[in-house]
Amino acid sequence: MIDVQWEDALTAWRASLGSEFVITHPAALSAVQTTTFATRQSVPAILRPASRQQVQECLRIATRFRVPLYPVSSGKNWGYGSSVPSRTQTAILDLSRLDRILDFNEQLAYVTVEPGVTQAQLQEFLASRKSNLWMDATGASPFSSLIGNTMERGFGHTPYGDHFAHSCGLEVVLPTGECIETGYSRFPNARSAPLHRWGLGASLDGLFSQSNFGVVTRMTIWLMPAPACFQAFFFRCDQESQLAGVVESLSQLRLRGTLQSAVHIGNDYKVLAGLQQYPWHETGGRTPLSAELMAAYRKRLQIGVWSGSGGLYGTPRQVAEARRLIRAALKGKVNRLAFLDDRLLSLSLRYAKPIRLLTGWDLSQTLTLLQPLYGLLKGLPTSQPIGSAYWRKRTPPPTDMNPDRDGCGLLWFSPVIPATGEEAAQVRAAIAEIMLADGFEPMISLTLLNGRAISCVVSICYDREVSGEDERAMACYRHLVERANEMGYYSYRLGVQSMEEVDRHDSYGELMRQLKTTVDPAGILAPGRYEATPRTRAATAGH
Repeated sequence: MIDVQWEDALTAWRASLGSEFVITHPAALSAVQTTTFATRQSVPAILRPASRQQVQECLRIATRFRVPLYPVSSGKNWGYGSSVPSRTQTAILDLSRLDRILDFNEQLAYVTVEPGVTQAQLQEFLASRKSNLWMDATGASPFSSLIGNTMERGFGHTPYGDHFAHSCGLEVVLPTGECIETGYSRFPNARSAPLHRWGLGASLDGLFSQSNFGVVTRMTIWLMPAPACFQAFFFRCDQESQLAGVVESLSQLRLRGTLQSAVHIGNDYKVLAGLQQYPWHETGGRTPLSAELMAAYRKRLQIGVWSGSGGLYGTPRQVAEARRLIRAALKGKVNRLAFLDDRLLSLSLRYAKPIRLLTGWDLSQTLTLLQPLYGLLKGLPTSQPIGSAYWRKRTPPPTDMNPDRDGCGLLWFSPVIPATGEEAAQVRAAIAEIMLADGFEPMISLTLLNGRAISCVVSICYDREVSGEDERAMACYRHLVERANEMGYYSYRLGVQSMEEVDRHDSYGELMRQLKTTVDPAGILAPGRYEATPRTRAATAGH
C-alpha cells in the first residue's frame, strides 16, 4: 500500500512531468521488478523525465517527501539486476528519454551524450556522418546505455576498452536537485572541458561511478580514430594446462605495448553457449553437461578448451610487427593461431559452404561466433552474445531477445585477479569445482584489461521457470563469492543481490557514509546501492 508521502510525491511528479510520464500500471511495474534472478523489491512508480531540469525536479520532490528513487538509463543491466532497485519500495527514475547527442567533434574525436543514448544510436550517428571514428562497444545489447555502462566501469574490446578511463566532463544532478559539472566543465566557456579529464583541483568524477551520490545527465566520451590497418587474431588451446603459459605471454605483450587492446579468453563452455542452447536431447535432461559430452562437442565443432581473441591496430608495418611478436610469444603454447582482416572474413563467408562440402568442417558455425566478435574489436555493437542467456531454456531465443521477460536465469560473478598464469589457473580450478558441484556449467571468460589485471567474468546460466533453480543458482553465486574472497579476489562490479558486499566498517567506509550524508541528507537516491550501513543491512535480508 502507498502511504501519504508517496501519494503526495506522485501528485507532485505528475504535475512536473505530466501524468503519462508517471507510470503506475501493474504490468509496467512488474517488468521493472523482474530481472534474471529472484528478487523481492517492489516499485511503486516509474518516472520518465525528458530533461536535466525535470530530473532535478524529480529529485527535489523525492527529497521533500523523503521517498527513494533509483536511476536507470536503459534497464538492460542483465545479469546484475536490470532495472530492479537495490531496496524495496523505491521508484524508478527512467532516464531513457534523455537521448540526445549534444556535441560531436571529428577532429578531436569525442562525443557528448545523455544517458538515454545507446550503443546502436551512437553507431548509427557515426555511420550517418561517414565518420572516421570508432566507438568502443560491449557485448551487451546494442540498445544498452553508453553512460550506464561507463558508470558501472564496464569494458569493451578496442584500445578504448576501459570506458570510464575514456570519459570526462560529467554533468551530475545531486539528490537535493543541485547540479554540478566536473573537470573544466564547471568553468564558463571552458574550451578544454571535453578534452581533459582532471580539470583544476580535486577530481570528483570517480565519486559518481558505482555509487549513489548523484545522477549523471551528461558525459563526454572519447572516440578512437580508425586505424590505417586492423587485424583480429584468434587462438585455440586444446589442453587446460596451456592456460597459464598463454596468460603469461599475453600479459607481457600488453605490458610492452605490443597489444594495445583488451584480450578476451573464453573456455569451452562459454564458447558452446555462444553457438547453441543446452543439448537436452543428448543428455536425457541431465545437468550439468558432462566432461565427456563437452569433449565430444569440442571435437565436433573444432573448438578448444580455451579460445582467445584480440585486435591489432596501427599502420600496416606496425600491425605486421605486432603479428610477428604475437606468433613468437605464443609459439608452442597454442594449438592454432589465426589472423583475420576484412578481406579474409569476406572470403570465409563466401566459401563456408564449399569448405563444408570438401572437408566436413561446418565453418558457418564458427563464423556465427567469430563475425560478431570481429565486429566488437572494431567497435560494432551486436546482440549475438545475449543469446547465451538462453542456454538452458528449452525454447529457441526469440528475435527480440529480452532475458528478463523470457525467464532466463543469469547471474554474473566478476572477480579481478592478477595477470599471472598461476593465479589464472588456480581461479579457474576453484570456479569449475564449485559450479560443477552445484550443477552448473562453469562458463568463464578472462579479459586482460591491461598487462597487470584480469577481469574474470563467470556466467551462471539457468532456466528461471524450473522450480528451485533460482535458489540453487544464488547458492552457487554465494559459494563463488566466498571462495574468491578467501583467495583474496573481489568483484569489479556487483548485482543488486549483493550490494552489501561493498560495505566495510573501516575509515574508507566511514568516509563514504559521511559523503553520502552530505550530498544526500534525506537518503533518497538509490539507498543501498554499493553501500550497506548497519541501519539498512537487516532490511535487505532476502532482497
